[in-house]
Amino acid sequence: MQRDIGEDRLSRTFSALADPTRREILRRLAAGEATVGQLAEPFDMTFAAVSKHLRVLEAAGLVTRGKAAQYRPARLDARPLAAASQWIGDYARFWADSLDSYLHALQELTPAEDPHDKENPHG
Repeated sequence: MQRDIGEDRLSRTFSALADPTRREILRRLAAGEATVGQLAEPFDMTFAAVSKHLRVLEAAGLVTRGKAAQYRPARLDARPLAAASQWIGDYARFWADSLDSYLHALQELTPAEDPHDKENPHG
């Protein structure tokens, strides 16, 4: 059985997002492009480690890099996040619909309150 190309992209997106360091890198890039050095500042890791995280993000299509020889800023490309959001949204709708169905069934099982009981609380 062959996987759908979209599923492979989605898998790469979720795999890249699974790491908290990579999520923080994306959060920082949402504010604007940054170099490896700028991205490494708040982390206790080497430039090589940050570069490795950037390569994972690039492979998932979440980051693009500049082409200048010494200056290769990273930029956020949020398009893969839209597909991930849509995938999550499909399941959110499923659960919302399921919960609505359960609530409706529960309401049907709950006996309706008799308005006459309120008029004479003593019987």
